[in-house]
Amino acid sequence: MTDQYDVVVVGGGPAGYPAAIRAAQLGFKTACIDAWLNKDNTAAFGGTCLNAGCIPSKALLESSELWHRMQHEAAAHGIGVGELKLDLAKMQARKTAVSRGLTGGIKQLFAANKVTGLEGFGKLLGDGKVEFTSHKGEKQVLSAKTIVIATGSSPVNLKIAPFDNESIVDSWGALDFTEVPQRLGIIGAGVIGVELGSVWSRLGAKTVILEALPNFLPMVDAQIAKEAMRHLTKQGLDIRLGAKVSTAKVTGTKTKAVEVEYEMGGEKKTEVFDKLIVAVGRRPNTDGLNAKEIGVAFDERGFVKVDANYKTNVPGIYAIGDVIGGAMLAHKAIEEGVALAEQLHGEHTQVNYNAIPSVVYTAPEIAWTGLSEEQAKAKGYEVKIGTGPFAANGRAKAMEAAQGTIKIIADAKTDRILGVHMVGPYVSELLAEAVLALEFAATCEDIALTMHGHPTLSENFHEAVLSVDGRAIHAVNKAKK
Repeated sequence: MTDQYDVVVVGGGPAGYPAAIRAAQLGFKTACIDAWLNKDNTAAFGGTCLNAGCIPSKALLESSELWHRMQHEAAAHGIGVGELKLDLAKMQARKTAVSRGLTGGIKQLFAANKVTGLEGFGKLLGDGKVEFTSHKGEKQVLSAKTIVIATGSSPVNLKIAPFDNESIVDSWGALDFTEVPQRLGIIGAGVIGVELGSVWSRLGAKTVILEALPNFLPMVDAQIAKEAMRHLTKQGLDIRLGAKVSTAKVTGTKTKAVEVEYEMGGEKKTEVFDKLIVAVGRRPNTDGLNAKEIGVAFDERGFVKVDANYKTNVPGIYAIGDVIGGAMLAHKAIEEGVALAEQLHGEHTQVNYNAIPSVVYTAPEIAWTGLSEEQAKAKGYEVKIGTGPFAANGRAKAMEAAQGTIKIIADAKTDRILGVHMVGPYVSELLAEAVLALEFAATCEDIALTMHGHPTLSENFHEAVLSVDGRAIHAVNKAKK
């Protein structure tokens, strides 16, 4: 017996579940299949983001930052806290509770929107059919006019440092340590590596991050990246750029260690760690999907090929989220899922890939959208630049967090904002104004004429925009053209 649907979504992560919900809201009979199993064998929708990525990592980042602030900032506020005690088990339990609460919420949303949620594996059969296998092994065939591939991505497993899920772990394993390692190594100084490094460094691990590239966070404006690295290094993170790892092996039997060999500055070096996190990127999840076998085209990196409307080369099959490449971010995937559902309904929607927000949730946070100064110049723009240091911001000073800078990159000819790159307190929340500015093609004058509350961190965004034309009120103008 074949169950008939209008839309079947394979994958229930940040791309899949919003696509399913929006499709159902628009009147499509919709099913969403997801294969996720937690380490305790409980099934959950939400994909990596809710179960082993965005949400649990932010919960640990929040807890570890609070621990760090109590140690280093409480006294400045006149608060004596006595002897601090770390209960890592309780911290981990809180992280899991936050995550599970949100994944359970997706089931409630499915029920409210009449989406059929199926926990198990989806396999494309061709001719508009998908074979669903539950985690118990029960099978059924679903038929649909539209099939959406939204299977997400997984951490890259390096041949030179293969996961053993005990001493050498991926980003998920790094969220589940039961004790703070004395010495922690991380391969990769990208967003994931830096965030995880911050968590365990704050909690007491001597942390070394090995990055093969010569520049720190090369996708971020060079000025902001340099300042961010300075703050993180001051906090204790040992970030080594141009460090190319050749091998990593587990030594010892009872007391295991990880010996890492790498080359840096033409010199071969060796470090020994208690734990090693490999955070060098992610690969698309297509194993077992049977997509290639039915003719779906892939690119040379293994991502599903789609056109501007997320269509694959096989009629009736679409793909969204990490599995199609581009920025591997939950919010990008969410927007693609909603846009696709609305396109299926005949609406004209699109995702603005020039205004994607990106954040590194360290302290201070690093956030950006649009072009960096280097990227803008490479594209041929004549740019004008403005900066707003948080050292001049009253709210930041009151928070004991007056570190960092907001940088505005604008077109000197049209005054339009091309990009905003920031490091500072809660810049993840300030970033929305920058994204909105790009979405509406705002000029510096538009923002300069917009009143910002006082005292707020958002005032610094205003100051940075004012400084583009040498008009900053509360900071020394350092505009350059």
